[in-house]
Amino acid sequence: MAETQSIVYVVDDDCDVRNAMDTLLRSVGLRVRTFTSATEFLRAKLLDAPACLLLDVRMPGMSGVDLQSEMTKANVDIPIIFITGHADVAMAVKVMKAGAVEFLTKPFHDQDLLDSIQHAVERDRVARQHRAGLVELRARFNSLTHRQREVMEYVVKGLLNKQIAVQLGISETTIKLHRGQVMHKMQAQSLPDLVRAAACLGLPSQTY
Repeated sequence: MAETQSIVYVVDDDCDVRNAMDTLLRSVGLRVRTFTSATEFLRAKLLDAPACLLLDVRMPGMSGVDLQSEMTKANVDIPIIFITGHADVAMAVKVMKAGAVEFLTKPFHDQDLLDSIQHAVERDRVARQHRAGLVELRARFNSLTHRQREVMEYVVKGLLNKQIAVQLGISETTIKLHRGQVMHKMQAQSLPDLVRAAACLGLPSQTY
């Protein structure tokens, strides 16, 4: 079963920083897991829960920037908040362009960090819900027969039943039956619902 309580991962080679972060975050009720290096984090089994990553920019061995790159390659999509003791505009621009949600320079206010964490975790929660919804939508589409998929594609392009019947060389009555099954299996209450589902699946459709 998926873990629903959010978690904050902290990757920093400085023991004092890790302990300070752990104490602060737990004091406001957040679940925390700390790592001493980027390599240790990559080897860990992560929880199936909304999360964010507090990541030091400069560390021995694999840097925080390197870890961000490795996560991208491995499709590990966790919002990253970079923390650093060195103000570096070029570095900040680089990691933000690569998808980081925040770049905090020490010393920073605890509330600024907590606000950033709240934003990052909520972003991950929404993204996870979207991915789960897409998986379910694909499962519905995969339950359609080949003919039903053909009918659906013509329907979302805006063709009428009689036009689809001509295209597929079958009766209009049969098209109506297939169309009903498509709406039922895709759990679409209306044509706009079906069009939106098709758009999420990447199917070509007419704009309504």
